[in-house]
Amino acid sequence: MSNYPLAAFHFQVEWGGNRIGFTEVSGLDIFFEPIQYRDGGSPEYSSQKMPGMVKFNNIILKRGIIQGDNDFFNWINSIKLNTVERRDITIKLLNENHEPVVSWNIRNAFPVRYSGPLLNANLNRAAMEELEIAHEGLKIVE
Repeated sequence: MSNYPLAAFHFQVEWGGNRIGFTEVSGLDIFFEPIQYRDGGSPEYSSQKMPGMVKFNNIILKRGIIQGDNDFFNWINSIKLNTVERRDITIKLLNENHEPVVSWNIRNAFPVRYSGPLLNANLNRAAMEELEIAHEGLKIVE
């Protein structure tokens, strides 16, 4: 077992049985909304705090545009009034042997925003696209 942090650049994303290459994943956040409570007969003049409902940020996936890979568009086009194809997504942080060390399992994800590339004739970089997804749960597995 090593005593150094893992590199953040070695990861993979899987959805629906497919492994997809991304350059960046952000939004792997979990928040527990505090509940404040005070008993009227309490000798303390302040409230107690306890963990309440859990909230999750939207996750943002960025990647280079690849000709013929239309999975983002097909998923976005599955959105109809109040219905959408939901997917479970797994993000794995890998060690130097390409083995998963930490996984984030995302439940019932669906797209909420797509951003296309910045097209500029003066730039020398890959055309990037971004997909923001909402979800109903994030579980961290080691």
